[in-house]
Amino acid sequence: MKSAYDIIRKPVLTEKSYAELPDKTYTFIVDKNANKVEIRKAVEEAFNVKVDSVRTVNTLGKIKRQGAHQGRRPSTKKAYVTLTKDSKGIEFFDTISQ
Repeated sequence: MKSAYDIIRKPVLTEKSYAELPDKTYTFIVDKNANKVEIRKAVEEAFNVKVDSVRTVNTLGKIKRQGAHQGRRPSTKKAYVTLTKDSKGIEFFDTISQ
């Protein structure tokens, strides 16, 4: 059984993710094999909040070249987690957005 911190890898801190903070939507890089139910439970356990919905996006890593050699950056999975209206916000993001 994976812990909540194995599923949630890191937060995404971009302009788009900051724009969604007033709507209580938070963005995380998550484990590629985690499903929406596991992500929901991990966020609720780690941050002690109530999750309303989870949307996920799989992103393919960019192709990078170094001379004649070609490789690919790692592929990732992003989760957009929306909290319920009566739930408190996630403290980590609240301190950044002010």
